[in-house]
Amino acid sequence: MGNRSEVSEFILLGLTEVPELQVPLFIMFTFIYLITLVGNLGMIALISWDPRLHTPMYFFLSNLSLVDFGYSSAVTAKVMAGLLTGDKVISYNGCVAQLFFFGAFASAESFFLACMAYDRHAAVCKPLHYTTTMTSAVCAFLASGVHICSFLASSIVIGVIFSLSFCGSNIVHHFFCDVSPLLVLSCSDTHITELELYILGLFTVFVPFLVIFTSYLLIFITILKIHSTEGHQKAFSTCASHLTAVSIFYGTIIFMYFQPSANHSLDSDKILSVFYTMVIPMLNPLVYSVRNKEVKIAFRKAWDNKFN
Repeated sequence: MGNRSEVSEFILLGLTEVPELQVPLFIMFTFIYLITLVGNLGMIALISWDPRLHTPMYFFLSNLSLVDFGYSSAVTAKVMAGLLTGDKVISYNGCVAQLFFFGAFASAESFFLACMAYDRHAAVCKPLHYTTTMTSAVCAFLASGVHICSFLASSIVIGVIFSLSFCGSNIVHHFFCDVSPLLVLSCSDTHITELELYILGLFTVFVPFLVIFTSYLLIFITILKIHSTEGHQKAFSTCASHLTAVSIFYGTIIFMYFQPSANHSLDSDKILSVFYTMVIPMLNPLVYSVRNKEVKIAFRKAWDNKFN
């Protein structure tokens, strides 16, 4: 953090330089962000309001909704302001802050998806011991650990990237301060930095993914031992929403960050980035509300109490 070199601000090129597209993109992103805001904060409020949703699964879901709202806000607010005013400049400290909060919330998303997979494993594979396995203390410990590890991992990313020298161009070929376009701008040797970031990525992405894969492997084996069709349907319905969220999130992240540098295209990265910074946080509450019977019942009850 001590070696800032000459660069004191960065210029974000954004998604497009075509003036005619600025207003339509602003309207679209505003609409997406409003759905993200209402969906995620509404999910948190619904879970807090309905006592039937005071279970480990929904405790983690409320944390996931908070994280989705956080990492969407870290990026979308600046993008919308840039589209509205045309101001593409972000200060050095602003870039540090944006990357820090985006990295922390995105890492927390990965860890919470792993916690939810472990919870589903406990519910399906060891239902008789579920209440003693997923106690309030265990859930609080896992959630605290997720937030601590996420902010620690993001702090390491910030320390690694911004210890590099930025002494040339300050034009970021992206719509927010992300790892890949910042590494391109550095006039330092980034080979060691890229290796360090890959190792950190293994911790924040592949370790949680391994937990999820192992949990669902054990769930699948347990389901195969269930002979009734009703039992199969109940087990699958328990996991369907979470599996959908996992597939969307990890599919995008792994394709985005864990392909060889030679295969990277900054333009395609922008499109993928829109998906995982704006669309995924919007989709998660929709996935859990549309595919989850308990959430739909709680929503109808809240609606009836409000308007009847």
